[in-house]
Amino acid sequence: MTTPRIVIVDDHELFRDGVRSRLSGELEVVGEAGTVDEALRVIRLTEPDVVLIDVHMPGGGGLAVVSALAGELPKVRFLALSVSDAPEDVIDLVQAGARGYVTKTIDPAELAKAARRVAQGDAVFSPSLAGFVLDAFAAGAGFTPAEVDPELARLTQREREVLQLIARGYLYKEVGLELGISPKTVEHHVSAVLHKLQLSNRHQLSRWAAERQI
Repeated sequence: MTTPRIVIVDDHELFRDGVRSRLSGELEVVGEAGTVDEALRVIRLTEPDVVLIDVHMPGGGGLAVVSALAGELPKVRFLALSVSDAPEDVIDLVQAGARGYVTKTIDPAELAKAARRVAQGDAVFSPSLAGFVLDAFAAGAGFTPAEVDPELARLTQREREVLQLIARGYLYKEVGLELGISPKTVEHHVSAVLHKLQLSNRHQLSRWAAERQI
């Protein structure tokens, strides 16, 4: 598998150094930037597979960068990496074209995994954010809003979180670790989702989710 090429955008040099150091060997860092203008220049120059981008920076932050480049460079995918888990920040970035949003508390190994998934075209979100993201309509970002999807609207927030991870191929144990619940509880949620969606097994569930690009 080709190693994803990434650019790190954050206005704190110490944080950029830490991310670059921790991801060394997992991802190829081809550039970094500490301002919006510098980010626009570096991303255009390197055209990476994934941009790890902070949300709050002077000059418009990550939203300004994603808004400017998502349409111009469709092969470049953006993964927001922020201390903020405010719904408005998440939704704004996704609507602008970001393919994922994780908080800075993420483990380095999980961050590398998230970047690889985004590079492959997946949408990746911290489990605590997945529920309301699935409720939001992000034009062009691959999500179907619960408001216009009555089947999705039947599920609880936790069921949607479980659905998203199961659809990505996670095992019950892995889902439990991600969400902080037991594998038995995961199994219970999966059974509830299958019942509500009138599906028979995980294969059908994954296909159902793929059709909706969840």
